[in-house]
Amino acid sequence: MSTIPENIHQVQRQIDEACRHSGRPVGSVNLLAVSKTFGVGDIAEAVDAGLRAFGENYIQEGVEKILTFAEQPAYAKLGLQWHCIGPVQSNKTRLVAEHFDWVHTVDRLKIAQRLSEQRPAHLAPLQLCIQVNVDGGATKSGVAPDEVEALVREIATLPQLTLRGVMSIPDIAPDFEAQYAVHQRVRAVFDQVARLGLPQLKQWDTLSLGMTADLQPAVQAGSTLVRVGRGIFGSRT
Repeated sequence: MSTIPENIHQVQRQIDEACRHSGRPVGSVNLLAVSKTFGVGDIAEAVDAGLRAFGENYIQEGVEKILTFAEQPAYAKLGLQWHCIGPVQSNKTRLVAEHFDWVHTVDRLKIAQRLSEQRPAHLAPLQLCIQVNVDGGATKSGVAPDEVEALVREIATLPQLTLRGVMSIPDIAPDFEAQYAVHQRVRAVFDQVARLGLPQLKQWDTLSLGMTADLQPAVQAGSTLVRVGRGIFGSRT
């Protein structure tokens, strides 16, 4: 059975190969390890293997892990980066604002306003992505593509937040070409916002797109950050 360091090496090779195949510079795509449901020991293995960015779907679970690593000097000095990649309800915004570095799943102005108000002044601005529902599924989170521009204009003026890009979790399509086509639609939304030229969007640079099963078409479509859990930590029980 492969170890976590071996899995990380293999995933990084896949990312690098996808970059080369797409004519993109190796190193232009960041790896976010999705550590939800996995323990502190597994995350520590990934940190020791060189990873620094981790994504958590369940906010309370994520906060407990963040605090655990912050209390250990050897890990605290490494500057680990914690991304909230799960849904954020109004009653959990304070936890996200006080503990996470990034949040990928904002799709309502109300949530962004609460995150802005509750972000402690001594912390760096919370890095934020807008979640786009590119499939149009009624039960899925995310703002519709044609509503992104309006939401960006509203959020961009809020203090203590830095808008960085968009995130999407499309349904898995049947083949590479179909996956690529869906990811291209998300890339089009990202590019549309970039063309607005808003002065507040000085760091509009993040397309959070692609997971273990669709990593390669996501990179080819322009993803700058892929979210990989199973490929690093193995199957969840």
